[in-house]
Amino acid sequence: MVRTSLRRSLVVILAACTLAALPAAILANHSWGGYHWARTSNPFTLKLGDNVSSAWDSYLATTSSDWSVSTELDTTIVAGQANPKNCRPTSGRVEACNSTYGNNGWLGLAQIWISGKHITQGIVKVNDTYFNTSTYDTPGWRHLVMCQEVGHTLGLDHQDTNFNNTNLGTCMDYTSNPYGPPDNEHPNQHDYDELVTIYTHLDSTTTVGSAAATGHMPPAMGQIEFETPAQWGKLIRGSRESGASVHELDFGGGHKVFTFVIWARQAGQ
Repeated sequence: MVRTSLRRSLVVILAACTLAALPAAILANHSWGGYHWARTSNPFTLKLGDNVSSAWDSYLATTSSDWSVSTELDTTIVAGQANPKNCRPTSGRVEACNSTYGNNGWLGLAQIWISGKHITQGIVKVNDTYFNTSTYDTPGWRHLVMCQEVGHTLGLDHQDTNFNNTNLGTCMDYTSNPYGPPDNEHPNQHDYDELVTIYTHLDSTTTVGSAAATGHMPPAMGQIEFETPAQWGKLIRGSRESGASVHELDFGGGHKVFTFVIWARQAGQ
């Protein structure tokens, strides 16, 4: 019995050491709660509404091209809305917007509307109040934030949330220096692998490009302006002080709005 127990203990120790030796990216799983766009076939095409100014057009184009490398999906840029600053969601697609949203602390955010396990619509906002400053008015920061926020609307979480460790070479990684090395301006292979995992199974219905996708949501979900922290619901991870946070607004019956926030970093953080 003593020898058996010792053997079992050695097996456990060896297994733990083996796992610890593996690269973090191999072990990571950065699906956001299994939430995904419903669709009946792959690859599917998700529309990105262009509500951004000329200063952001090239970054939105690069982001769309980057995520379209995925074998599971393509993104295509389409005309936006009449009043882009409001950035209202559109059923079945993602709206990308920029404006001077004010000194409210957030640099960029993504919001996804959920029904059950399915994403029904999404928005991406980048705050020019901060991107017009010398700290953030760089291609690196613009690429990283646009890429990351669109990644959230696909169902991806972050690969890493530490601003001060070595970059992972993906826009789904927090960093204090987008240029690294390696640079965090674009997705990496693990992001594409995770999209394969998320979208392996097919659905019997679709929420992509569907006006009916939000038909069963409570009316308030489409009427509230989700622009300030007071309107984002419960804080479920992170904080403004840590530089990033995730919030959940639960309307019941499986209907939720998630908000992913990158906060502008203060000097010394």
